[in-house]
Amino acid sequence: MSGAAGVTPLAAAIDALRPVLGEPESEPERLEGGITNRNYRLRWAGRDCVLRLPGKETALLGIDRATERDATRAARGIAPDVIAFEPRLECLVTSFIVGRPVGAEELRGPLLEQVAAALRSVHSGPPLGYAFSPWQRVARYRATALRRGAPLPAGFEEVSAAAARISAALGTRASAPCHNDLLMANFMHDGERVRLLDWEYAGQGDPFFDLANLASDNDFDEACEERLLQAYLDAPPRADQLAALRLMRVMAAFWEAMWAVVQSAVSELDFDFGAYAAAHLARVRERLADPCFEAWLRDARPVPALPPEGRGGA
Repeated sequence: MSGAAGVTPLAAAIDALRPVLGEPESEPERLEGGITNRNYRLRWAGRDCVLRLPGKETALLGIDRATERDATRAARGIAPDVIAFEPRLECLVTSFIVGRPVGAEELRGPLLEQVAAALRSVHSGPPLGYAFSPWQRVARYRATALRRGAPLPAGFEEVSAAAARISAALGTRASAPCHNDLLMANFMHDGERVRLLDWEYAGQGDPFFDLANLASDNDFDEACEERLLQAYLDAPPRADQLAALRLMRVMAAFWEAMWAVVQSAVSELDFDFGAYAAAHLARVRERLADPCFEAWLRDARPVPALPPEGRGGA
């Protein structure tokens, strides 16, 4: 995202949004955190807002900014409110949510059922026009990494072969709108309920990937996995559903590892993407080494993406 000579991306975004939101009522305050974009808090049109500036070449990560806007808007009450979107610069303005960070131990503990209900509500929303498949993303990231001269991580071919076996075991599955980036940092609590931030990887995909991404990034053990599915499905999980979740955890970690490989080649942010990729590949290897992996492949088969009709959302 670039403007005229001497104009910063932040100034260009504010200028482009003036016709819609008017003059900012406060100076922009840089928000810490985030490893893809730059976010600023400012008061605009009588509201506390967050202005998101896309990072460098984020389209290479499979991000569709219009889908981010649409998914955020559809998840009203769970996501921040969408206030404005500038399509040329792909800048999104949302409401600033006052709240506190949520820890992984809370997501595994007292907040698990609430999060499951929130995801069920998201997955019941209107379809998104942009698809998300971890297999397709990994293939795309591989091509981008090679084109940009970034080395593939050790063991990539072995993990890719396992990913192909997982795809074959799961078969063709129903899709739903998904968040796809359920890191602990993307949760907060506003004093009444859990809220979900950062919808830039949203897309039409497999809800079990969303659930597996949550479980993988927040270190769910088997008991937590069962609680998660019980809460999401409002019924005891079947063996095939547990197997699907556990196989998708491999794909969640593989996707994040390859995301970091691409980021190491294109991002201008000060972050150790190599260490991030290594940590997620370690999770992949741990899952593949599990003595139950072959049983998960046998048990898995296409399962309904959503709980039976009539069960409520968040």
